[in-house]
Amino acid sequence: MRVVFVHGACVRDGSWWWRRTAGLLRERGVPSVAPELPSCGEAGLPAGADGPGLPEDVAAVRRVLRADDGPTVVVAHSYGGIVTAEAAAGIRSVRHLLLVSSYLPEVGQSLSDFGDDAPAPFLDVDPDTGTFGVRPELLVDTFLQDCDPEDQVGAGHHLARQSAHVIAQPVGAAAWRQVPSTYLVCAQDRGTPPRLQRDFARRAGSVVELDAGHHPFLSRPAAVRDLLLSL
Repeated sequence: MRVVFVHGACVRDGSWWWRRTAGLLRERGVPSVAPELPSCGEAGLPAGADGPGLPEDVAAVRRVLRADDGPTVVVAHSYGGIVTAEAAAGIRSVRHLLLVSSYLPEVGQSLSDFGDDAPAPFLDVDPDTGTFGVRPELLVDTFLQDCDPEDQVGAGHHLARQSAHVIAQPVGAAAWRQVPSTYLVCAQDRGTPPRLQRDFARRAGSVVELDAGHHPFLSRPAAVRDLLLSL
């Protein structure tokens, strides 16, 4: 088995965010990889009004999924669930989806279908540059309140401005309808409230709750490892 981790919005270097759980999985002989998402300014492509969006993110993840035909579990975090819905569709090696504080869109739905009309208070949307990002002063209290101080500081260095295209771009497939799925509700999440997560989770095959904030793979890596091994 291998694990492919698809990170959320407005961050870069998924391997940094995933590293604590990745290390524990390696000890059990399970490799993992975290693809770069072009819409977040990764892969050498600047984010912005003329920059890459959801289709480029989907293509990047599909390349990684197709590079190995061994049994694969995809971990989709937050916005990563939008990407994974299309990227994992029709890939025979994908055996399970683990959605972490995430979304399970139907065909034709976009990220905007899961939020309010106004941007979340912790986001900064800049129409002049065509990007959006997390307000740094709200990062820890909203997303990392249960993480080690080292990770709280490091996370600030791994934020990214993301192309705003992704907010309204619809997905062209719904992999969770084809592949067994588990939803991990983060009960202490202050970014995506647990009540919303439980609503999103109704589309998943099974639901697990963990007493953790928005990034359990940082704050509770052993629990995330054990859940993955159980799949």
